[in-house]
Amino acid sequence: MEYPEAERGDVVDVLHGEPVADPYRWLEDADAGRTAGWLAAQDALWREHAGRLGAWEWFRERGRELADTGMIGAPVWRGNRRFFLRRGAGQEHAVLYVADDAGERALLDPSVLDASGLTTLDAWQPDASGERLAYQVSRGGTEQGELYVVSVDDGRVLAGPLGPCRYSPTAWLPGGDGLYYVRETPTGKRVRLHLLSGADAEVGEFGAGAFFGLGTSPDGRWLAVSVTSGTRPGNELWLADIAGGDPAAPAFRLVQAEGAHRSVLVVGRDGRMYVVTDRDAPRVRLCVGDPGEPEAWDELVPQEPEAVLSDLTFLDDPDAGRTLLAVAWIRQGISEVSVHDAATGERVAEVPLPGAGSIGPLSARPEGGAELWFTYTDMATPEAVWRYDVRTGRTEPWEAAPGTTELPDVETRRLWCTSADGSPVRVTVLARRGGDGPRPAVLYGYGGFGVPLTPSYAADALAWVEAGGVIAIAHLRGGGEDGEASHRAGMLGAKQNVFDDFLAAAEHLVAEGWTTPDRLAVWGESNGGLLVGAALTQRPELFAAAVCAAPLLDMVRYERFGLGAAWRAEYGTVESAEEFRWLHAYSPYHRVRRGTAYPATLFTVFGGDTRVDPLHARKMCAALQWATSGDRPILLRHEGDVGHGARAATRSLDLAADLLAFAAEHTGLRAPRLAAS
Repeated sequence: MEYPEAERGDVVDVLHGEPVADPYRWLEDADAGRTAGWLAAQDALWREHAGRLGAWEWFRERGRELADTGMIGAPVWRGNRRFFLRRGAGQEHAVLYVADDAGERALLDPSVLDASGLTTLDAWQPDASGERLAYQVSRGGTEQGELYVVSVDDGRVLAGPLGPCRYSPTAWLPGGDGLYYVRETPTGKRVRLHLLSGADAEVGEFGAGAFFGLGTSPDGRWLAVSVTSGTRPGNELWLADIAGGDPAAPAFRLVQAEGAHRSVLVVGRDGRMYVVTDRDAPRVRLCVGDPGEPEAWDELVPQEPEAVLSDLTFLDDPDAGRTLLAVAWIRQGISEVSVHDAATGERVAEVPLPGAGSIGPLSARPEGGAELWFTYTDMATPEAVWRYDVRTGRTEPWEAAPGTTELPDVETRRLWCTSADGSPVRVTVLARRGGDGPRPAVLYGYGGFGVPLTPSYAADALAWVEAGGVIAIAHLRGGGEDGEASHRAGMLGAKQNVFDDFLAAAEHLVAEGWTTPDRLAVWGESNGGLLVGAALTQRPELFAAAVCAAPLLDMVRYERFGLGAAWRAEYGTVESAEEFRWLHAYSPYHRVRRGTAYPATLFTVFGGDTRVDPLHARKMCAALQWATSGDRPILLRHEGDVGHGARAATRSLDLAADLLAFAAEHTGLRAPRLAAS
């Protein structure tokens, strides 16, 4: 394969006394003419290769059928109204609905807001009465959202556009006269109060931050603010009494200073302060206190030895006349829900779940009630809404997935292997029931930011398995399945542990006969793209193919672009000599070696991505094309008008078909033929 010409420059930075070559620095400038020319040539090369991928049509059609189950969200109750998301078969975006005594109606449909399909609904929050709705939309994948407030009754715009906002949390004033939100500024994000009368002002003495959380208590008295700088692993917590004073200038008290701990604070409808924290509890515990003395906490629900506390909400036990807490847990990647006495923390019941899968956020009526709603899914079950009733102790279906399709007969298995330092690594395998012998396989991982990988329905994964392949998901240090201690064992100077865990999983799949190196693909997105870049540069002979989506790859310069500066707490900074050496040691772009036979590699990048700049993939692609000694292709797929997150369903299906067909081509998977029409 002849690759587009890419000049190797002579740029060398000296960092902490060490020379660091950067031959493709010029590809950082997306607006430069030669970058645009190089990108156009790469696009032509990819399209030529894609046109020969024989499995594309099958993966596109079968993926559409499997995705036509749609999606449904749990209800969010406000007064006598419930708000929820639903995407039916054939719809490009999920639609926000409202239901009350008058029936059900669509409230916000992104496809109506923008027929091009480029506008996404990023966030929404009704006020306590259900009469007003705050929502955020962005266009072209940029995630640079605009915030609006509308009347639920007639759709009138009451405020907006406000912004720019990136997935801003919102917290309503009592009475719905205004709301707190987070606006992006040139110096960082800041909390503001917008009154529907028109006033808009900055709030608080905590200044700018990288990430914020906001919440007001059900009675509207208390405002809680969480601030994360991005430079340290923990967060600050602030609490203010906003009743009877100026809501734009509340007197905040510092509840937790920024440091090593991550905590979330809510004031419940019982007037007590609840703090979910990993302080002295790497698997997270629940503490309680008096919001009038917010620095003092007492443990209410202790951490579990093998499960991670992940969510909670309030319920009522009408028979016993007491307030209850529904608490969600993740145990080895599987969801559980328990019920506790809110006064004592005693566990009084277990919520039956439909299977060994994942649940979404817990939802209950803010004013109280005996019912709990949540979504449930697993790797072979489309997401549906379920309801638990304290009075009966039963969990029953509430709303099924909007669409149906014939699902393949698959089974899930759990494997264990050992990483380089002796640590155990868990691997979940999805395969067609009754299959035997080595098969083309995709190994997926993430391993960062304390994010857990839990079972969920994925049309692309099921299509791969139905075609005869294997999907393996590696549960790595750095993720959140096993708590904060496991997260920290895979961040900063311990990041190599994540890559070692992933490589151990690959070796185990081969050793156990699931696949062979010439039939194994590795796949990851964002931080998972960094994982793939590290795997293919550290052990290129172990993989036949790699799919590297929206990746971080130049870890020496990652802080300069996108949201990189906000991730120093996870990766470190080159401003520190020690941390520079961590980053440089594994940075995939800097580990590329001339004369190495690299796997077939497809980089996918998105023109609207404001989180991870596409320059990472451009530079890495050029480096691998120059270096590889094998005949497996190194390709780049660039897509404009979309970004790192949500997109229209059609765009998602096209992308999945491209990636699956590429992986199939280079692992030997032969997809079934399409049935004759």
